[in-house]
Amino acid sequence: MDLSLFFAGTGGSVPTARRGLPALLVRRGGENILFDCGEGTQRQLVKSIGLPEIDMVFLTHFHADHWLGLPGMLKSFDLRERRAPLTVFGPPGTRRLLEQVKFVYGKLGYPFHVEELENGDWVPGDGYEIQAFNVRHRGTAFGYALVEEDRPGRFDAALATRLGVTPGPDFGRLQRGEAVGGVDPAQVVGVDRPGRKLVVSGDTAPCERVEEAAHDADVLVHEATFVEDDAARAAETGHSTARQAATLAAEADVRLLAMTHVSTRYVYGRDGSHPILDEAHAVFDRAILPRDYDQIDVPFPERGGPEVLRWSDRRAAARAHAAGEAAGTAEATPQEAQA
Repeated sequence: MDLSLFFAGTGGSVPTARRGLPALLVRRGGENILFDCGEGTQRQLVKSIGLPEIDMVFLTHFHADHWLGLPGMLKSFDLRERRAPLTVFGPPGTRRLLEQVKFVYGKLGYPFHVEELENGDWVPGDGYEIQAFNVRHRGTAFGYALVEEDRPGRFDAALATRLGVTPGPDFGRLQRGEAVGGVDPAQVVGVDRPGRKLVVSGDTAPCERVEEAAHDADVLVHEATFVEDDAARAAETGHSTARQAATLAAEADVRLLAMTHVSTRYVYGRDGSHPILDEAHAVFDRAILPRDYDQIDVPFPERGGPEVLRWSDRRAAARAHAAGEAAGTAEATPQEAQA
C-alpha cells in the first residue's frame, strides 16, 4: 500500500513567497489525512496536487498559523457538494474553537464531527492507528504518531509445494494460520513484518516524549525553527533548533528526519546551502529540509528507505514530458496532411 507525505506548508508563523504555513498531507492508499491547516492551505493544495477529499484533520495546537486555513477549507468542501464525512481531531478545546468560527463556514451539507483527544489516545484506522502525545510548547500541544499494524511474514510458496501442499486454496489456509496436511504455518510463513511509522512533532521544544514516539520511525517530521545561535529565543518560544531536532532524530534512530516550521530569518545561500540544514547535517546526515510541495514516499522497510521527491524535479520532468509529446505531435502533422 502506498504511503507518502506531501508538504503543503513548511514555514513558521509568517508565510513567505516560498513557504506557506504549516500543513502536512499524509496519503495512505485511498485515504487523505491532514496534519494542521495553516492559512492558505487549500490554495497551496489547489496550486500543486489539487484539493483532495480530506478524510481526517489532526490539529497539533491552537496557534493561528496551524489552523486558520481550516474554516475556509470546510466551506469549500460544502460548495463542492461533498457528501463524505469529515472528522477533525485535536487537543481539548478543539470543539469550542470551531464553534467560535462557525459563522465563517456555516451549516455544512456533509457529516462533520469534532473529536477532542487526550494525551495517549489512539485513533483507529484501517490497518493503522494514530496516537496523540503531549509535546513541550506554549499551552497544550500534541504531536502525532501514525503506526501501521504488523504484516504477516513472507509466504514461501516453493517450500510449501515441496512439502506436499497443493497450490490454491490450501496456500491461503496456511497464510491464515491453519495447518494443512500436517504442514504447520510456521514452517512456510516467516515472522511478522513491522508496518511503517510516521511521527509529526508539531511545535515543540526538545521533548523526550517525541523521542520515545519516534523510536525507529521511518520518517520524523520535526520542527526546526531556529539555529543554535538563537537557542535562547527557541527556548523562550517553545521551539527547537536544527541541532536539537537532529540530535533527537539520531537518538531515536529514525530513518529520515524532515525539518519544517522554518523561521523567515534563515535563507538559502547562493550555493544552495541553508543554515538549518547545515547545522542538522553536522549531527545527523539523514536529514532533509523540505520545501513546499516536496513529497516523501515511504515504502515498506524491506523495499528500501524513504524517497524524497522534489517538486522542482517533478515539474521539470512534467515539462520535458509535455515538450516531448508536443514534438511528437508536430512530427506527425505532415504525415497526417499527406494522408
